[in-house]
Amino acid sequence: MSSPPQQENTSPDSKDEESRHLLTAPLPQSTSPLINGDADDGEEEFAYGSGEKIHVVEFDSVPIDGVDYSTVPPFSWKKLWQFTGPGFLMSIAFLDPGNLEGDLQAGAIAGYSLLWLLLWATVMGLMIQLLSARIGVATGRHLAELCREEYPRWAGLLLWFMAEVALIGADIQEVIGSAIAIKILSRGVLPLWAGVLITASDCFLLLVLENYGIRKLEAVFAVLISTMALSFAWMFGDAKPNGKELLAGLLIPKLSSRTVRQAVGVVGCVIMPHNVFLHSALVQSREIDLKKKGQVQEALNYYSIESSFALLISFMINLFVTTVFAKGFYGSEQAGSLGLVNAGQFLQDKYGGGLFPILYIWGIGLLAAGQSSTITGTYAGQFIMGGFLDLRLKKWLRALITRSCAIVPTIIVALIFNRSESSLDVLNEWLNVLQSIQIPFALIPLLTLVSKEDIMGTFKIGPTLESVAWTIAVLVMVINGYLLLDFFVSEVNGLLFAFLVCAGTAGYIAFILYLISHGGGNVANWFNLLRTKGYSYAGQ
Repeated sequence: MSSPPQQENTSPDSKDEESRHLLTAPLPQSTSPLINGDADDGEEEFAYGSGEKIHVVEFDSVPIDGVDYSTVPPFSWKKLWQFTGPGFLMSIAFLDPGNLEGDLQAGAIAGYSLLWLLLWATVMGLMIQLLSARIGVATGRHLAELCREEYPRWAGLLLWFMAEVALIGADIQEVIGSAIAIKILSRGVLPLWAGVLITASDCFLLLVLENYGIRKLEAVFAVLISTMALSFAWMFGDAKPNGKELLAGLLIPKLSSRTVRQAVGVVGCVIMPHNVFLHSALVQSREIDLKKKGQVQEALNYYSIESSFALLISFMINLFVTTVFAKGFYGSEQAGSLGLVNAGQFLQDKYGGGLFPILYIWGIGLLAAGQSSTITGTYAGQFIMGGFLDLRLKKWLRALITRSCAIVPTIIVALIFNRSESSLDVLNEWLNVLQSIQIPFALIPLLTLVSKEDIMGTFKIGPTLESVAWTIAVLVMVINGYLLLDFFVSEVNGLLFAFLVCAGTAGYIAFILYLISHGGGNVANWFNLLRTKGYSYAGQ
């Protein structure tokens, strides 16, 4: 006997409903055990276990019969609020101590003239991060997991090693930036190495916060970002920058030969390799049915809105820092010697007094930047290590291993380079080079995988967006290549060292070309066609 109509409408497990789901699901990944796994095993195998994900209201509140699952529902402020969070965690990489140092040096040496570049660099960074979010939402897996599955084991391990090196380099900058802030706020009582040890405790803070749920973790980051915004906005108000010059710097592109290095630094700080991996995992914290195309597209729309707003706030914070130092130090004798270590004291000498000493305002903002970025670094390390190596470890153990990999070299570095301000500046230059080298090994896999239909289904990017994304990626890699060339020309001395650098560069370029040719999409096809023609010409 057939069931009454009311019973059919309330039976999501019926065969008819299952057929509807399958017909509207072009995504082969939706049946992967990585998505449909058990909640108990989720802590070991997935970015987020099913019990950890945030349930989005209204996703299950519509009737089943007659629903077009390929249609995106109307905009909802309530849903936007529920999707708000991952973008702000991602935006921390645009506000880490390394970025702040690049901001202050750009302002002191180039004045307001590079603000337009800061704006467009942030837009480029937003596009890359939206692609990272896209691949995470559409597949239910993050970039490190996809790299492990799509590339041969040797290539996957090499990509993991590069990602870990980039993460350690970024973490050293972030931890030392936080330690400098602690030294400022303690009036020099706590040395740099003590600040490093204190900052290392954020690993345990992360574990505690995770136990209370992802929403509590996101709330803590909202507080840290608000602290940065208030601190640097206060500095901005005290400095009273020239409004006309600021607006001209934003709207009129200007670049001179003496500010090229600062311009390269502004663009180079935008894309952090570990952040590309991180964002693809963060977006999986919301519960989404991958079989419903409309629901996936809706999630992508909300993530695009909240990520854009988060990076707008990060842009304003970077703008505050750049303009404060542009107003106070552009054209001064101190402009070329400014860095994180002495910036607070220079600010105090220039703007000291007022209701609250600007030295401590700077210290508070720097501490918030350092603490938040080290926590996200630990978070990214868990996903990178777990995704590439397919580790079956508890999260606390994975976080402890990841933190140890970064903290041990950081303490050694702090003890060695704490002798003078100039030595820390040299360290920072080397760390910037280290991270610049790793950028292709995050961007190329992202752009090749997000263009593959067998991975993304109907959510793969189109030819136009693919061309724009590759143009941005090539531009960023060329700019960083210029930075590397400039750095090595000035720093590489000795025949043996030069030989090692040349050999390493050859291997580096060969691996990049392999990654491009291995991927799908128009760029890989064009590259392989070009290579085939090159072989045929060589044969003739």
